[in-house]
Amino acid sequence: MKQMSDVLFLDKRFGFFLYLVVEAIMFATLFATYIIFTPAERGAHPSEVFEWKTVALTSIFLLSSSGTLLMAEKGLKNWSRKWIWVGLVTTFLLGAIFMGLEIHEFYKYAHEGYTLSMNNFLGAFYVLVGLHASHVAFGLGWMINLMIQFTKDMPRALFIEKHKIFNYYWHFVDVVWVLIVTIVYLPYLF
Repeated sequence: MKQMSDVLFLDKRFGFFLYLVVEAIMFATLFATYIIFTPAERGAHPSEVFEWKTVALTSIFLLSSSGTLLMAEKGLKNWSRKWIWVGLVTTFLLGAIFMGLEIHEFYKYAHEGYTLSMNNFLGAFYVLVGLHASHVAFGLGWMINLMIQFTKDMPRALFIEKHKIFNYYWHFVDVVWVLIVTIVYLPYLF
């Protein structure tokens, strides 16, 4: 027998699933655009632009954040406020470090002359990776909202559901990052 909270939130989960499908289609289109335009005939080549250290560091921080989010999920199962806090705060910090590294990467590339308008490769790169970064930034804002709601006297089932839907989002963002590393960076790093 299904729990009452599962029945109450089924439409919200389904709606959010549809949202993620639309996001996946959008990212697939941007990946296709990147693949078509990379490498460009003129201007910078990806092997000149990308650095393995930056890719490794950003990946470590973002992918680790999925692990720390699992700590919060585990805390939800037995309502351990400590584990929920540790998981959310650590996930937020790792995501914020990722964002700082991404902003630094974009700044460095632009400072070196690898701008959005140099060629189609860089245009496709900045749009794809920048859109992913904006999703991470949105997720950071969502985590702040979750932390605020956690301090309020919200019904436990409602908070758990909000956290669960956020988990879907954050893990989706991580999957997109793995695809970015695999399709965008790795072919030109070695």
